[in-house]
Amino acid sequence: MLLKYSSHFLGACSLFFASFTSFADERALKIVASFSIIEDLARQVGGERITLTSIVGANDDAHVYEPTPADVRHVAQADVVLINGLMFEGFLTRLIDASGTKASVVTVSEHSVHLEDPQGGHYHFYGDRAVFHEAPYDPHAWQSVPNAKAYVARIAEAFCEADPKGCQEYRANQQRYEQALETLEHEIQERISTIPESRRTAVVAHHAFRYFEEAYGINFLAPQGVSTESEATAAHVAQLIDAIEKQNAVAVFAENISNPRLVEQIADEAGIALSGTLYSDALSGADGPAATYLDMMRHNVNTLVTALQ
Repeated sequence: MLLKYSSHFLGACSLFFASFTSFADERALKIVASFSIIEDLARQVGGERITLTSIVGANDDAHVYEPTPADVRHVAQADVVLINGLMFEGFLTRLIDASGTKASVVTVSEHSVHLEDPQGGHYHFYGDRAVFHEAPYDPHAWQSVPNAKAYVARIAEAFCEADPKGCQEYRANQQRYEQALETLEHEIQERISTIPESRRTAVVAHHAFRYFEEAYGINFLAPQGVSTESEATAAHVAQLIDAIEKQNAVAVFAENISNPRLVEQIADEAGIALSGTLYSDALSGADGPAATYLDMMRHNVNTLVTALQ
């Protein structure tokens, strides 16, 4: 009898420890995303199998971000670090070197279509200061939905490599989200088609929308070559005003990551009303109009259509 009970007890213990070991083996993947848009795409694929941290948060600009000690710690502890690449995250090499991380560093734009930047880079504006971001390829590839699908596929591939047991779940999440992206793509094309061809030119603070322009047929003008010297600033703003008149630009938009002062000046001198805020390089906070990638693209399209029609 004693042997029988002992056998049952040991069997129960074996099942308990096997279950415990299985749970321990399937701990959540620690994922670090370089900025908020990649963070959202990773969340859609990873679901509850990952823990997720974004280095650059909502409404913040990755071009000029300065890493914190907490960022170093997060990257050091990560299993996978997801980055955009195309020289978008200027802080990244220093951060990864400082962390000593053993994580897989995955460039999610790896399989997307890339556009060459004809200027070899573009400007960002911070009050009266202009900062040139040098990059041979335009890094804002997520601004076309087909490229976002390529991002999602690369993220799913990376998660499967890091966590083979969860691969079936990651692939199912990928397929579900790709269907949502296909619906979004059809919506954008349908909404943009309602804008007359003669009213499809707009002004933004920096060249972050070339992929949107290429995919959906909206022409964006942006100040280039503006320096911190007042005479040069006046000259280049005058050039942009001239381009606005020649190309019949009908709306000027602020961006969530930029000080709006320059575009307010441009709108005032061109006699065009400032027509809202577009989300370019970062999502909004959770209570804003662009808390997810899908929300961001729909907000931008609705803002454009309302102003340009």
